[in-house]
Amino acid sequence: MEDLKSKGMRYAKQALLSGCSAGGLSSILHCDEFSELFPRTTRVKCLSDAGLFLDSVDVSGHRNLRNMFRAVVTLHGVQRNLPRSCTSHLNPILCFFPQHLIASVRTPLFLLNAAYDSWQVQESVAPPSADYHWNWMECRKNYARCSSPQIQYLQGFRSQMLRVTRGFSRARKNGLFINSCFSHCQSERQDTWGLQSLLGIGFLTEVVSRLSVVLTLVTRLAIIWFSSDRPPKYHSFYNFSTALVLQMHH
Repeated sequence: MEDLKSKGMRYAKQALLSGCSAGGLSSILHCDEFSELFPRTTRVKCLSDAGLFLDSVDVSGHRNLRNMFRAVVTLHGVQRNLPRSCTSHLNPILCFFPQHLIASVRTPLFLLNAAYDSWQVQESVAPPSADYHWNWMECRKNYARCSSPQIQYLQGFRSQMLRVTRGFSRARKNGLFINSCFSHCQSERQDTWGLQSLLGIGFLTEVVSRLSVVLTLVTRLAIIWFSSDRPPKYHSFYNFSTALVLQMHH
């Protein structure tokens, strides 16, 4: 950042910090720090794509991702770089989960995430290490092969994501788009927006054209949020995406 500032970024009128997956998590962790690098006259915002990693219980009753994050925090000494607003009252490992951070981020933040985040389903909710009897092997590969109890379990994961973003969404400076897709990292890949992995099947041109409408709406949503001090009306977009996914499912 110091190098970029020396090349002219310090004169920027607008600055956006964004990232996908681990980069999306970093965008949340360093959002306020990034903002402090600019003068107050600069409009600074952050975008996290697929960075909303949840501290969820896996299919064996354990917290696989918490163990993974514990190793990261310990190995790299992350504790000293985590926000004091969180580490002052929570274990540093828990402060590596965005659900404990997003409400305290002072800089405007936009969250883009799939409610059925495919990476989290495979590595956190139903990882092979927790699937002792391989009951989830087919479901992980193709969601059309999930049993009713498995679908209900995934619905629980979706509900958790909506709960942890509820307070965050009330802040006028923030924005979010949580959709009902089975994907991970959506903003940087056109094929992800095509939802080719959903249910493990291809879709008709008509459906793809309708998805392009979703992309256009979401793109406009993010642009409005970045260029304005007023939050976007995201609920209608969320409902539209959910309805479209259900339509494709049937």
